[in-house]
Amino acid sequence: MANNSFRGSKHGRHGEAKHEAEFSCSLKELSTLMDLKGEDSVKKIKKKYGDVNGLCVRLRTSPVEGLDGNSEDIDRRKQVFGSNLIPPKKAKTFLQLVWEALQDLTLIILEVAAIISLCLSLYSPPDVERRNCGKAAGGEDDDGESEAGWIEGAAILLSVVCVVLVTAFNDWSKEKQFRGLQSRIEQEQKFTVIRGGQMIQIKVSELVVGDIAQVKYGDLLPADGVLLQSNDLKIDESPMTGESDHVKKSIDRDPVLLSGTHVMEGSGKMLVTAVGENSQSGMIFKLLAAGEDGDGDAKEKAKKKEKKEQKKKEKKDKKNNKAKKGNKDGVTEAQPLNEDGQPEKKKNALKREKSVLQGKLTNMAVQIGKAGLFMSLMTVLILIVRFVVDTFWIQGVPLTAECLPIYVQFLVKFFIIGVTVLVVAVPEGLPLAVTISLAYSVKKMMKDNNLVRHLDACETMGNATAICSDKTGTLTMNRMTVVQAHISGHFYRNLPEPGQVPATALDLLIHGIGVNCAYTTKIMPPEKEGGLPRQVGNKTECALLGLALSLHRDYQTVRNEFPEEKLFKVYTFNSTRKSMSTVLKNHDGSYRMYSKGASEILLRKCGKILSTTGHPRAFKPRDRDDLVRNVIEPMASEGLRTICLAYRDFNAADGEPNWEDEARILTGLTCIAVVGIEDPVRPEVPDAIKRCQRAGITVRMVTGDNIDTARAIATKCGILLPGDDFLCMEGKEFNQRIRNEHGEIEQERIDMIWPKLRVLARSSPTDKHTLVKGIIDSTVLEKRQVVAVTGDGTNDGPALKKADVGFAMGIAGTDVAKEASDIILTDDNFSSIVKAVMWGRNVYDSISKFLQFQLTVNVVAVIVAFTGACVTQDSPLKAVQMLWVNLIMDTLASLALATEPPTEALLLRRPYGRQKPLISRTMMKNILGHAVYQLTVIFTLLFFGEKIFDIDSGRYAPLHAPPSEHYTIVFNTFVLMQIFNELNARKIHGERNVFEGVLNNPIFCSILGGTFLIQIVIVQFGGKPFSCVQLSFEHWLWCIYLGFGSLLWGQLVSSVPTRWLKFLKTAGHGRRQEEIPDEELEEMKDVDEIDHAEMELQRSTVLWCRGLNRISTQIRVVNAFRDSVSPYEGLETPESRSSIHSFMSHPEFRVEDSGPQIPLIDEADCEDDAPTKRNSVVLPPPPTGNNNNTTDHIVPLPGLIPTNSAGLPPCPGSPLHSLETSL
Repeated sequence: MANNSFRGSKHGRHGEAKHEAEFSCSLKELSTLMDLKGEDSVKKIKKKYGDVNGLCVRLRTSPVEGLDGNSEDIDRRKQVFGSNLIPPKKAKTFLQLVWEALQDLTLIILEVAAIISLCLSLYSPPDVERRNCGKAAGGEDDDGESEAGWIEGAAILLSVVCVVLVTAFNDWSKEKQFRGLQSRIEQEQKFTVIRGGQMIQIKVSELVVGDIAQVKYGDLLPADGVLLQSNDLKIDESPMTGESDHVKKSIDRDPVLLSGTHVMEGSGKMLVTAVGENSQSGMIFKLLAAGEDGDGDAKEKAKKKEKKEQKKKEKKDKKNNKAKKGNKDGVTEAQPLNEDGQPEKKKNALKREKSVLQGKLTNMAVQIGKAGLFMSLMTVLILIVRFVVDTFWIQGVPLTAECLPIYVQFLVKFFIIGVTVLVVAVPEGLPLAVTISLAYSVKKMMKDNNLVRHLDACETMGNATAICSDKTGTLTMNRMTVVQAHISGHFYRNLPEPGQVPATALDLLIHGIGVNCAYTTKIMPPEKEGGLPRQVGNKTECALLGLALSLHRDYQTVRNEFPEEKLFKVYTFNSTRKSMSTVLKNHDGSYRMYSKGASEILLRKCGKILSTTGHPRAFKPRDRDDLVRNVIEPMASEGLRTICLAYRDFNAADGEPNWEDEARILTGLTCIAVVGIEDPVRPEVPDAIKRCQRAGITVRMVTGDNIDTARAIATKCGILLPGDDFLCMEGKEFNQRIRNEHGEIEQERIDMIWPKLRVLARSSPTDKHTLVKGIIDSTVLEKRQVVAVTGDGTNDGPALKKADVGFAMGIAGTDVAKEASDIILTDDNFSSIVKAVMWGRNVYDSISKFLQFQLTVNVVAVIVAFTGACVTQDSPLKAVQMLWVNLIMDTLASLALATEPPTEALLLRRPYGRQKPLISRTMMKNILGHAVYQLTVIFTLLFFGEKIFDIDSGRYAPLHAPPSEHYTIVFNTFVLMQIFNELNARKIHGERNVFEGVLNNPIFCSILGGTFLIQIVIVQFGGKPFSCVQLSFEHWLWCIYLGFGSLLWGQLVSSVPTRWLKFLKTAGHGRRQEEIPDEELEEMKDVDEIDHAEMELQRSTVLWCRGLNRISTQIRVVNAFRDSVSPYEGLETPESRSSIHSFMSHPEFRVEDSGPQIPLIDEADCEDDAPTKRNSVVLPPPPTGNNNNTTDHIVPLPGLIPTNSAGLPPCPGSPLHSLETSL
């Protein structure tokens, strides 16, 4: 036994020799076995171990009982064979992140300029008089200050360090969050193993060599292993081998299972033989990690040497030993796949299509960057030209070598100003804002049961226009129970007592349920006393097991009689069969097959049915139709899932059937029973669907159930409403209608169906994929659709991949479905999707808020720097000050505005869609409106500030002049205006109350308060580095007052309706603007434009008209009484009114008096706040044009309403109407 140890292996450790004696299989031996395939692996196992059981003996495990679960044994196995963990890629250190942040081009330029400035300020020729170099160079009075000239260069370097550290810290925290998310996903993964004879679920990381693992449909294999028992097992090995065909696995043909492959059909048991780094997928990860880590030339050289030595050894081995050739060929074959194939896959996976938001942001960042670069170049050019003209032409200063260092200092200063303009203009905070917003949302979404696997899915969900949802478990509770049954000719509305069912029928029913349900499915005792029993495994099968228990029979005794190893053949459930069958071999050589499946499919394969005595009788088509009409349809109409249970006997005299011919095997069945399974609709789902519909999202149900059940559940959920003209169809009909005579799918045909389709029943995963693809590719509607899809099965993978956002079920979902998805619903609940929509929309709005704030600062800062350079030969905002402003508007603002929590109001608007510009016209109005205010204040202070505050002017200061009070006030006011404008930026649709919900965001409040405190410190104690002097209390009050003016000005900007400003353009489209046709661009201007000023204007107009109408009516009634005239003269007589209700229902109430012309607005209109749906009262002829705003429909009235206006809606002119409305 000791000979089989891995002595000399590189995996060997001290103390392992003691354990090697216990396992007569070495790590190398098992690794070699895993490299083999097909017949080679069967021969190897037979030659070396006798059979798989022999390998189990060598690994000290039992194929039936599994490991005993002893912690010492588990630890020993981990020590010898390794644990099932692949070490994660080494995280970047903080210093590496700092180095990466330093690679930013603008920061490098700034650093170089600052170092040059620092060096030049420290160097000064001793024999040069500065006054001889021009006025701007300063004179003798500046000598003291010129010695402090180094401070500015040092301050810029310090600011750069701050920016770099903040960026690195953000990257570090982001990486930490993602690692936490990854570990959370890994912790969710569990696998079923047999330990101590019990089937238990353990974390994938706890798997060890020697474990007996239960493999089933939909699993992603977490370790390598050898098959012990299989039922119709098919594996997708494409992740490892690249072969797309599913590989059929069996003990006698191909028993090797590889980690990282997917179980596509069937079930089985495997002996785990390799885990972690020693498994096939672990080796690939190790090679990838080795390829990615460039840890220096020494290591690379060492690797090259090793490779050369390996090649030499391989050549020798090939010559000397042909037996080893096969094994080594297997290894070398795997290497090109590992080194070439796998990284290519990774690259393709990384090159995911850009999300809607990413595309818009990229285009916008490029445009702003170009504009910023142009402005910075112009600033530098104008500064240099002005300096040259002023010094050498106007002043006539000769160019001398002594003055050259001073002129270079000027050039460096101009260059620094230009670069800081570029730094402020380039929106490097955009990616940071997106990252922070998404990371924050992802963290919060976890609490809302959404585990986000791909970040961009978060914001894409905000644009979703359609959701294709599964029924079972998503819309329903996924706790299934049999509530009705048809057994032996009797239809039981309530479950029967055991005595009511014939004994033979009962035995067949219990045997069929016990054997023909997956052995991993079982009913467990409740966790808490008095609770419901726990359902483990497939919920439909759990319902059938529950039926067996309710009939006072134990399914476990049947399973003990027929253990899984004794099952002769299993046809596992799949989307094509829609049934499951299990074959048992009897002692006399005959076979019995039990089947269960969709009732309408399985009944067509039944030739007999159990009679009332429990014996088979003929089952004719007419009987089948009666059963469907009297049993199945009533069950389905109540929302019950109908399942048929049947069996078939194969006589020994007929010989062994061809088990591969499924069509002939699954025919001539005898129907035992049809059961109706109830899966109640989740109580919160109808409300969630209503919220989706209100938010402009269409919900479609795609299910495998029959159409009657699906329609009943859809009606309960609110997907279908009484009287709606929507389609419900089955997958078969759907396929017929979307294909042409050649059987090809046509987009035009899909476009005729999907807009009205709400329920697709009896659908296959292919149908779901076709529907999703058809909706996404469709151009039949104005807006292109953004589709979210839910799925749980392995075959749902293509649809989940194709969808813009794929939701996998966390509880019922297979590993394959989870792998293909973008978001995992940890509670399988539809209402969690609605929360994902809210968070997605919130991300989009958060980015828009940040953009609104940042672009206002951009516009103002760049114009101020540029104008200052043109007029005063200097920027009013110094380099260090602009870096501080850049820090405020990039890092801090992105943190403050990107962490706004979502509100229900987000679901009161329609989705933005793919082509909605990032910056709407309302936002553009806000940006330009606030920029106008800020520029007016800054330029007033810049050119008249010294007179207003009676202080010295800071303009035209020499090179090393001390900081001035004048420019400090300009800087302080500018920063305070940004701080107050940050509050305005919280609202992007023109809402008035900018403080609404501000206390719900502590991050925003703390950043706002922190920024203000730091600004006080900078101004009062910043001194020369920040070019500031201390300000008096009075000056501070003026600065705060001017900053606060941003809020007051914001109210004025909000009052201007956007439609008045036709000249405003949108920005940040999904496509480049020149790619969008002019007609489409014109249409997009007003589509979904939310403008609260417009709403207020319409509402105020309505109220004004209503008030005038009432006053006018009341004055006329008073005049009528005063003139001793009947108050009803000119009005319809009250006798004709039978009641107040009829009074309100007829509008022919008239006043014949003449009066001023007053516009009339329909009272019903006044109650409708939606600005886009106004049906105003319009007298003939109706006004032409598309404008449907209420204010445009003004109706001239002689008196109140002309005599020919009968038939108008309820008039607000009557005194009784006025009184009732007031009440």
